[in-house]
Amino acid sequence: MVKCIAIDMDGTLLTSAQQITAENREAIRLAQESGVEVVIATGRAYEEAGDLLKDADIITPMICANGAEIRTSSHEIIQTNPLSKDLAKEVAEILHSHQVYYEVYTNRGTYTLDKTMARSLIMDIFTVNGHIKDMEEIKQAAEERLQEVNQLDSYAVLFEDDDQVIYKLLAFHFEPVTLNKVREELKQFSKLAVSASGKENIEITAVEAQKGIALEEFVEARGISLKDTMAIGDNYNDLSMMLKVGRAVAMGNADEEIKRQCHFVTATNEESGVGKAIKLALEV
Repeated sequence: MVKCIAIDMDGTLLTSAQQITAENREAIRLAQESGVEVVIATGRAYEEAGDLLKDADIITPMICANGAEIRTSSHEIIQTNPLSKDLAKEVAEILHSHQVYYEVYTNRGTYTLDKTMARSLIMDIFTVNGHIKDMEEIKQAAEERLQEVNQLDSYAVLFEDDDQVIYKLLAFHFEPVTLNKVREELKQFSKLAVSASGKENIEITAVEAQKGIALEEFVEARGISLKDTMAIGDNYNDLSMMLKVGRAVAMGNADEEIKRQCHFVTATNEESGVGKAIKLALEV
């Protein structure tokens, strides 16, 4: 019997238009009413994820920035797993040397050096993925995302400010060869976790900040076994939790490599795959 359900957001709970379908909302509500613990496990910063969940009237604990931050259902921070400032600087230097655009996630928000570049990248990604056909919808989705991103003249401000805690660096590039070079360089650092939430990006966190580690700690604190836990996701930053649980569910839109490593495959994020997976699990 499933006692806990961990759900990714982008490409999983959310449609490409950044919406949470009625079927997904209803399934989460049914699970909670059945006594199942539901937790959102996302690569997003809290600021990006929290408002979307609130608007959909979904109240759950949250694993944010791939596990760099864990919050209660009332959204109080109970644990952080940050990157050291020195290590974050080294990562930034590698990304800069390859001319790779990146953003920095901290306890105070998400930061960029170039909002124009950020807007262009987001629109390109939505266009390439092809799920949103209407250009106005693409622009709207990009602008909604950018509302939570702050622009700086230099990331040195973050690295030198003791009040800024570095959670994650998110890098984007459309050339696979460049991303692979960066990925291989970063993998030389044993204290880094290097993953991805899309073909065009690399997500860099402290090695302790992984969804699987955070989920394991989350269920243990509640006396729930990982065998009785279900994880639903679509990408490589979800694998760390999918490989630990008793019921791993890949979205229909996930890469074939992700699907091969899961127990089940549900419908796509456009087809309320999360809701269908939850309802099926509740019937078992």
